[in-house]
Amino acid sequence: MLFVLLMGVQAQRATSLKINEVLVINQDNFMDDYGKKHPWIEIYNSSPGTVDIGGCFLTTDMNNPKMYPIPKGDVLTKIKPRQHVLFWADNKPSRGTFHLSFTLDPEKSNFVALFNSDGRALIDSITIPAGQRVDISYGLIQDGWDQKRLNEELQLNSLYKGGDKLWVYYDGTVPAGMNRAREVTPSSNNVILDSNEKVENFKENDSTGVTMTITAMSVVFIALIILYFVFKYVGKTAVNLSRKRAMKASGLSKEQAKEVASESGEIYAAIAMAIYEATDAVHDDENTVLTIKNVARNYSPWSSKIYSLRELPKK
Repeated sequence: MLFVLLMGVQAQRATSLKINEVLVINQDNFMDDYGKKHPWIEIYNSSPGTVDIGGCFLTTDMNNPKMYPIPKGDVLTKIKPRQHVLFWADNKPSRGTFHLSFTLDPEKSNFVALFNSDGRALIDSITIPAGQRVDISYGLIQDGWDQKRLNEELQLNSLYKGGDKLWVYYDGTVPAGMNRAREVTPSSNNVILDSNEKVENFKENDSTGVTMTITAMSVVFIALIILYFVFKYVGKTAVNLSRKRAMKASGLSKEQAKEVASESGEIYAAIAMAIYEATDAVHDDENTVLTIKNVARNYSPWSSKIYSLRELPKK
């Protein structure tokens, strides 16, 4: 329980946030709440719990990590599990929580970093290369992935067609082997999946389902065998502990307890029969007859009216 609790706390920390997608030149793309088009930065919550980004910092200068402090107390800064939030790099922080105090330069490379609430711990950072094109974003190949996660996917899934680069351009092109184009997706998943590559891989390698059947049955039977041994030894341990407590209470030694336990079943049967016969002899043959006997009472119940107004009240 402690392990699960610690994992839950870790999962809900700001360290689970990732810079997910960035658009530098916004000419005909997403508009902000003022109807204006500006560069935007998308942050993704990769944890299974809600994370409040309020109090963290966004910056374009590593030497100035507290360039834009994200205000606390805004309910919209609480990012739900596997969800996104969008910040506008319009250099107009007076317009609200999600309007940054800096903008992005379309002519140069842009460094963007997210710092924790202490202003020192770096959560995530990315350098967007120079020469960005109009309305084409630069984002992670999958939401919240890092290089380690991409390497694992490339090793485990031979049919993965996303490519071997962590950051890619979402320019509307269709990569080789994929059915969907890479489109700009502010506040949404970078890749909208219409199929599961792992399921397709399984279908290709086990089209008849024999491997899945054997695996599932093996798991069930192994679990039953483990439960059998667990209950068997737990029961035996419980019986031994009960026996030891009974021996301690009766003052018997281990050898005496063995002698008592070594008596044959015939002896116990004879004792039980003798007890039955002895008790049966003293029973009345008419023990099923219900006898009612009146009990004389020399007093009245406490609620009887005879205790009240025994004489007329004096005038």
